[in-house]
Amino acid sequence: MKRIAVFIFMLGLSLFFMNPVNVLAQEEEAADEKEGYIIETIEVLPATPVKNQYRSGTCWSFSSLSFLESELLRLGKGEYDLSEMFVVWNTYYDKAQRYVRWHGNINFSGGGAFHDVMSIYKEIGMVPEEVYDGKEIGEENHMHGEMDAVLTGYMDAVLKNKNKKLTPAWSLGLEGILNAYLGEYPDEFVYEGQEYTPKSFAAELGLNMDDYVEIGSYTHHPFYEKFVLEVPDNWMFDEIYNVPLDEMMEIMDYAIKHGYTVAWGADVSEKGFSWKNGVAVVPDEKLEDMTGTEREKWEKLTRKEKEKQLYSFEEPGEEKVITQEIRQDAFDEYLTTDDHGMHITGLAKDQNGTEYFMVKNSWGITGNDYEGYFYVSKPFVAYKTIDIMVHKDAVPKHLRKKLGF
Repeated sequence: MKRIAVFIFMLGLSLFFMNPVNVLAQEEEAADEKEGYIIETIEVLPATPVKNQYRSGTCWSFSSLSFLESELLRLGKGEYDLSEMFVVWNTYYDKAQRYVRWHGNINFSGGGAFHDVMSIYKEIGMVPEEVYDGKEIGEENHMHGEMDAVLTGYMDAVLKNKNKKLTPAWSLGLEGILNAYLGEYPDEFVYEGQEYTPKSFAAELGLNMDDYVEIGSYTHHPFYEKFVLEVPDNWMFDEIYNVPLDEMMEIMDYAIKHGYTVAWGADVSEKGFSWKNGVAVVPDEKLEDMTGTEREKWEKLTRKEKEKQLYSFEEPGEEKVITQEIRQDAFDEYLTTDDHGMHITGLAKDQNGTEYFMVKNSWGITGNDYEGYFYVSKPFVAYKTIDIMVHKDAVPKHLRKKLGF
């Protein structure tokens, strides 16, 4: 047995010296395995738990209310869980009124924008999630496919108007549909032993909606002026402030570093966006876009389709330098669309020192490496941002002066 053991040892030794390159190459390959993205947080601001919009196009409501919940934390008012579906009920109702006024020539869908939430809060009020969760149809998560289709069909039938004139009944029918799918509208409610209306509850929270501004960066309008952002979900024709790209990025950096979170509207249809890996980047190579990849659409792709769409996230690489022109071209050519609303709550960096914004999403905490958060590179933000919403004090003073507030 000893002779056999010695023979095997000598054979192995001789094979190593005969072909040491292969052995050493295997060892080097094992040592050089890709680490992936190693993220280290720099700034983490207070935020409420991640929610799940599931099969609903209501990211705008989830992200805006997450932003306001962080504002309540920043101001020392405590942790609140506000009702996204209360906002959805009211927004659909208001959108329907305008849809009729415009004879169907504006967008009517489940989508929306940050200012929709601020308008509802200011004009109508707010309620807590435990008072109105909007899950009237008995599902564990939000599923709006049928509701959206029913509402669209109903409104189109109203517009066809076979009576030749509108009746007062159509608004009541609309309310009935919304109540059936989302729950009876809470005109009054009891919360923690006190009676409220939506208006009185909002007043108790103490947030002033006039303190918040929306900002974007586009060359087809003058800088330092307000303009109506031309995206389909801006059914209210709301105006945002316009600044150069470097100043928009400056505002976002300044906000986080001074304790203010940022509501972020962007397009996540790039191949450099990976929900599973929790990273969004703009690799310095040509990649096809994959427009329309909110989670429901993304999950309908087959595994092969997903793999084909994804950029390799083995390790951080060089990213494209984003200029004002590149950004504008993408918007003009429909490569950047109003795809998704999210909430930026911090700053981070990878193992190469590259900085990222920390993003709270509304797709739940499963199927993702960071329990519902992801990290978006600054080039991605510069390239794919539609607009942001911040507190006025989150804007540096020299820019506030230029913008006139």
